[in-house]
Amino acid sequence: MSIGVMTRHSAKSFVVWVGLCLFFNSLFFPGAIGARTGEAETTRLKVVFDNPTYDFELQRTLGVTLSGGADINECLATARKIRPGDDESWYTHWRALADRIYQQAEIALGSGHRVSARENFQRACNYYRTSEFFLHGNREDPRIVETWRLSRDAFRRAAPLMPHPVEVVAIPYENTTLPGYFLQPDASLKPRKTVIIQTGFDGTAEELYFTRAVFALARGYNALLFEGPGQGGALREQQLYFRPDWEHVVTPVVNYLLTRKEVDQQRIALMGISMGGYLAPRAAAFEHRLAALVANPGSDDLYVQDRSLLSELEHSPEQSNLYLKQAMAKDLGFRWFIENGMFSTNTRSPADFLLHWSQYRMREEISQIRTNTLCVGSRRDHFMGYERFRRFYDRLQSPKTFLLFSAKEAAEAHCQMGALAVSANHIYDWLDQALEKIP
Repeated sequence: MSIGVMTRHSAKSFVVWVGLCLFFNSLFFPGAIGARTGEAETTRLKVVFDNPTYDFELQRTLGVTLSGGADINECLATARKIRPGDDESWYTHWRALADRIYQQAEIALGSGHRVSARENFQRACNYYRTSEFFLHGNREDPRIVETWRLSRDAFRRAAPLMPHPVEVVAIPYENTTLPGYFLQPDASLKPRKTVIIQTGFDGTAEELYFTRAVFALARGYNALLFEGPGQGGALREQQLYFRPDWEHVVTPVVNYLLTRKEVDQQRIALMGISMGGYLAPRAAAFEHRLAALVANPGSDDLYVQDRSLLSELEHSPEQSNLYLKQAMAKDLGFRWFIENGMFSTNTRSPADFLLHWSQYRMREEISQIRTNTLCVGSRRDHFMGYERFRRFYDRLQSPKTFLLFSAKEAAEAHCQMGALAVSANHIYDWLDQALEKIP
């Protein structure tokens, strides 16, 4: 049908389709970032896969080699067996690797080789997490909970073999508890600076150990890793789903920390990773007992498309869902985003999920943030884009610092994936200085 002979209904549908396409692009292709910020565009660092979603997840798995969560050739050999774009193939091969490494861990432990057992349990934990990643299109798939639980079990088998104390904790939250881990550099029990580290849209507390906590422990911090609604075990075992008023999640976590004698109560920091770069600042707008805040990447709004599209999603859900499903069929990354979003928010259609997602935005709340804040961005963040974390930084009225990673440090990917040492150097150096200023 030509545009010139569109009916009123079809013209409206065309607007919906264009709007959804723009929304999709804003999420996964933030555009020519270099052209907008004065830095030359660089080519994506491909590891194995042509598809950017598969390749990023491989980079994510491979990136924790530094902290003991992977071995390079195991990852590369597994990736090369996977049929590109085939989620079942992804699951099958990562699961086979995880099972094999887990069995090696049990053999090593039974033979008294504690270090080898720990190293294998740690890698199995990461590989199980990776295998489960693309299963969320069918939330009834029993492999989701089974494989996630194997990942958690592998980490907890490794924990008593680690060189630093790792305590499984249950944090009081409303009428239940939130799962987490309290880690210390040593068993001295003296009060220390402490960082609360939270994940985002699809991570787990166990993954946070490899990507963030290892680096905190090496610098003398306690680390509290927790999973809130929509995340890890809180989602899979307790059926707690994401909520936009995240202050009701973080305040109980701070309350819990204040009961522990190992914590210096004046030096508690909060670090949010990925979607946590929105959730943590949202919580900090209401929770003023924090001495420092790290938002990586900083964001004030997870839904950046024209608000007029929301009306179409609400009033034309059937047509919107049709177009959304067409877009999902054409792009693996967009499909994963919608499927994981529905899974973690307990929404029943793509349009319902996007309507829920539109609630994750700060209006006047951002002016209530008082905490000294580090806003982190990555030059080629394919989920966020430079304008989003720059807007967040500009709107902040608290003491603030802007930290932008680029290709110069090979740390330009989302959350500096693949360059975790570089990321930790800059972020924890800032955090050290911020906490040193506390009387």
